[in-house]
Amino acid sequence: MNTLGVIPARYGSTRFPGKPLALIAGKPMIQHVYERVAKSNLTDVVVATDDIRIVETVQSFGGKAMMTREDHINGTCRVAEVAEAFPNAQFIINIQGDEPLIDPELINQLIDAFEPEVPMVSVKRKIGDPTEINSSDCVKVVTGNNNRAIYFSRSPIPFNRDNEPVDYFKHIGIYGYEREFLFRYIELEPTRLELTEKLEQLRVLENGFAIAMVETDRDFIGVDRPEDVARVEAELLKEK
Repeated sequence: MNTLGVIPARYGSTRFPGKPLALIAGKPMIQHVYERVAKSNLTDVVVATDDIRIVETVQSFGGKAMMTREDHINGTCRVAEVAEAFPNAQFIINIQGDEPLIDPELINQLIDAFEPEVPMVSVKRKIGDPTEINSSDCVKVVTGNNNRAIYFSRSPIPFNRDNEPVDYFKHIGIYGYEREFLFRYIELEPTRLELTEKLEQLRVLENGFAIAMVETDRDFIGVDRPEDVARVEAELLKEK
C-alpha cells in the first residue's frame, strides 16, 4: 500500500513563535520529528509549511518539504493540500510537528490498523497520572469492544459513579486517513459537539463515520512552550 506521512509545521505559534526551528540537543525540532518518522514504513514523508525558512531547513538535512497556502484553518486542510500532490497515496498520516519523540513503530501500527471500511485511525494511551483525568488539556477517549471510538471529551469519561476501578485513556493526536475520506472530511461543516468541545475529531463521529483506535504504552512529550525543550532533551539523553 502506498502511504504518505505529512508533518504540518507552522512558523507562527502563539505560545512559541518559530517552534519548528527551535534547537533541541543541537538540531531543529522539525529535524527530530522528520528523522524519526522517516524510520517508519511510510512510502513518503513531507513537511507541510507556510514559511520558506522551514522549507530551507528541512531541505538542508535532506528532507522533503512543501510550501502550502497560508489561509488553511487547521492542519488537516494543510495535509490534504499535500496529499493532492501525491495521487497514489492510499493512506495519509497526519503527524504533529511538535512531537520530537514520536515512535516510528507507532506509525507502523497505524498503517497496519488501516481497514477500508474504517476511514480513520488514531491512537490512545492508558492514563497513569491521575491529574490528567480531570485536566481539560488532556483529551480522553472511550472505545467499544471493537476498539472504535465512541466519544472524545475534555471531561473525564467514563463518569465513575460508584468509584470502582476504571481505566481512562488519553487521545494522542496522530491521525491516519483513507484518501477519499480525507478530502470528504475537509468539506464537512463543523458540528455542534466539535464546536462545544473544540475537538476536530468529533466531526467524524457526528457524521456517522468510524475511527479505529490503536493503543500504545508510550508517553510522548510534545513541545508547546519553550520550557518543554529541556524536558525533551532529558528524554533524548535517556535514549542514548
